[in-house]
Amino acid sequence: MIMSRVWLMFLSAWLAVVGLVPGKQASADEPLPGHSGQGRQGAVSAGGAEAVAAGIEILRRGGNAADSAAATILALSVTDSGGFCFGGEVPVMIYNAERGTIEVLAGQGVAPRLATRQHFVARGGIPTSGIEAAAVPAAFDAVITLLDRHGTLRLVDVAQPTLRLLDRQKLEWHPLLATTLRRLITAESRGPGDRRRGLRLAADYFYRGPMAPEISDWCAQHGGLLRFTDLATHVTRVEEPVSAEYRGHTVYKCGVWTQGPYLLQTLKLLEGFPLRESGHNRPETIHLTIEAMKLALADRDVYFADPLFVDVPVEAMFSQGYINQRRDLIDRRQASLEQRPGDPRHGRALLPDPEKRLGLTGDVHDTTTCVTADRWGNVVVATPSGWSGVQAGMTGVWLGSRLQSFNAWEGHPNCIEPGKRPRITLTPTLVLKDGKPVLGVSVAGGDGQDQAALQAVLNHLDFGLSPVDSLQAVRFGTNHLLGSFGQTPPRLGSLLINAEADPETVAALTKLGHKVELSPGPLWNPSVIAILPDGTLQAAGDSRAGRHAAAY
Repeated sequence: MIMSRVWLMFLSAWLAVVGLVPGKQASADEPLPGHSGQGRQGAVSAGGAEAVAAGIEILRRGGNAADSAAATILALSVTDSGGFCFGGEVPVMIYNAERGTIEVLAGQGVAPRLATRQHFVARGGIPTSGIEAAAVPAAFDAVITLLDRHGTLRLVDVAQPTLRLLDRQKLEWHPLLATTLRRLITAESRGPGDRRRGLRLAADYFYRGPMAPEISDWCAQHGGLLRFTDLATHVTRVEEPVSAEYRGHTVYKCGVWTQGPYLLQTLKLLEGFPLRESGHNRPETIHLTIEAMKLALADRDVYFADPLFVDVPVEAMFSQGYINQRRDLIDRRQASLEQRPGDPRHGRALLPDPEKRLGLTGDVHDTTTCVTADRWGNVVVATPSGWSGVQAGMTGVWLGSRLQSFNAWEGHPNCIEPGKRPRITLTPTLVLKDGKPVLGVSVAGGDGQDQAALQAVLNHLDFGLSPVDSLQAVRFGTNHLLGSFGQTPPRLGSLLINAEADPETVAALTKLGHKVELSPGPLWNPSVIAILPDGTLQAAGDSRAGRHAAAY
């Protein structure tokens, strides 16, 4: 009896080391995370409080930032299901401290083989919801790839918090998705003793095994375009990030299949102005930031697309000569009321006679957020998304509607083609100084994502704000852009700003020619983790926007 107890104590201690002690799981009696936290062991900032709790639980059980992010993303498909679904997408950026590297997992599915331009032109355009708007589901394979390349735990480990959420059966599809997740875990178990093999077997089960024909057959029977071959050939590309230097820091974004590089171009334009002297959220600072964004967004709308299908002039857009020419277009005394794309291929500040094609519909859709960091120095930033789709039958897997981020304009770089990724708004941000992460930012909110992310970066680098103060500060932005959902026309000269903005600032911006609109809402939904020089992790989520955070 005594030996049995000793053995159990030893076993418990060993399991604690590998992170598998049931007692380390979150208790129903524990308070849910709030909106900020500080610690040195680990931190999570994301959407739903229970998803943050899932990520923290994995960190406390010995997992690293990649394991924590995987658990958080899976849980977000339940807690934030209005903005992210299991069959959606999630670009991921990882700083791996052991390797000293940053890589991008391009967790975005492509257009199915049946999703041709001709098909959608005949249908009157690409729908903004429903079964035909579904890209190949990419989120699950991105999670598996994250665990495979950077994690230490198995799917069965990181999925436990999500299964507990699903087993509450609050919605009718919860038990169906729980069954699917358990089937994937069973597939993983067929690779005993080899963690990476087990992960591959789980991915194969979903994309090439029994799950794939179930999703494919259901889509075929209900008017969808996804087929088995689309699922079977899906791959999560591992890519290099795009980066730019800004005031002694290096800012990293995903490539031009996202909108992310326009934030980098905006920073290069702003580097020529003394923002710190102008003051945080003062009229001149807001004016210059908005005008720089307008120029970078104009280039986004004309050039950005899947670089596997079109030649995007990225290097030319970031050349110092081009940046200087574009910066000269900013009038410090007057707001621009025109869309002004440049001509980077020919080194000209303005594109002669740009073609103007506009859609008619499309609302800004939501997404969710995820940033994790651990005591070893690893940081993961992800932007999970997927909404307005359909439930793929008894699998309980909801599909997204990301094809609406394409257009059907023949000859445009972002025109829909089978096998092509839509140019998406999802855009994680990672900032390094002297080769070490200092800031991770994830934002939900369509075309406003990088507008809020830009301000989080400026608040940290130019104005020295803490994450909490940064996310509670007044935010501003513009719809002086071609909408990414249904290609809505630009609202030229628009300037959105939180309703609590200083009235004198609003009056000064109006005098500069901005068409100011006061917003009663939070203006997008940011999550942030800052890493201080001593290793302290400061996590914050905007409480106004339903973001949560915790650290320990």
